[in-house]
Amino acid sequence: MTLLCINDLSYQVDTQKILSHIDLQVEENDWLMITGPSGGGKSTLLKLIASLLTPTSGSIIYQNKNQKEYETTTYRKEVSYCFQNPTLFGETVYDNLLFPFTIRELPYDEVKVKHALQLVALTDDFITKKITELSGGERQRIALLRNLLFLPKILLLDEVTVGLDSENKQIVHDLLEQVHQQGVTILQISHDTEELATATHTIFLQEGGLLNESTRRQ
Repeated sequence: MTLLCINDLSYQVDTQKILSHIDLQVEENDWLMITGPSGGGKSTLLKLIASLLTPTSGSIIYQNKNQKEYETTTYRKEVSYCFQNPTLFGETVYDNLLFPFTIRELPYDEVKVKHALQLVALTDDFITKKITELSGGERQRIALLRNLLFLPKILLLDEVTVGLDSENKQIVHDLLEQVHQQGVTILQISHDTEELATATHTIFLQEGGLLNESTRRQ
């Protein structure tokens, strides 16, 4: 089933064209890799899908409904964006892992949080750690967990493993494999050949245009 349909999508800032006439269909439970040279529009495409930017023209249809018709918070609960550089807020890990409960008006579930920490090889005492004490790999794992405590339908990943050592990268890969098996559709920007090999299919963006799309892996 088609989950996301991008029709003739363009985006420009003043006279600078960032994306031009992108057409793309994403099926339910796809793992789509987006690759191509720097400046080709990859991050912009994800931010448009995430509703962090507004298209200059064209449309983004999510579950047969135009993105514009969704209430923003409702949409972002289902289409979740993870930045390349993990953005944590507040003072502690707790502040960040409380947030997904707060926006859903649900009570904080410590058992759920502790189980999630185990999935990314972090111990229970991380809940009270200050974010200033976290390593880069730990920050990225917490940022991912914040997006995944309640599974979205689409997870947008902007080069989230760049700069991670091999151990942290493997932990992140294992987590993504688990959530994909649970039905989450993933759109991921990457240049990593091992990551590209996990994709159901790959698209190549250059100079704001979609040059080609690989054959879908069965």
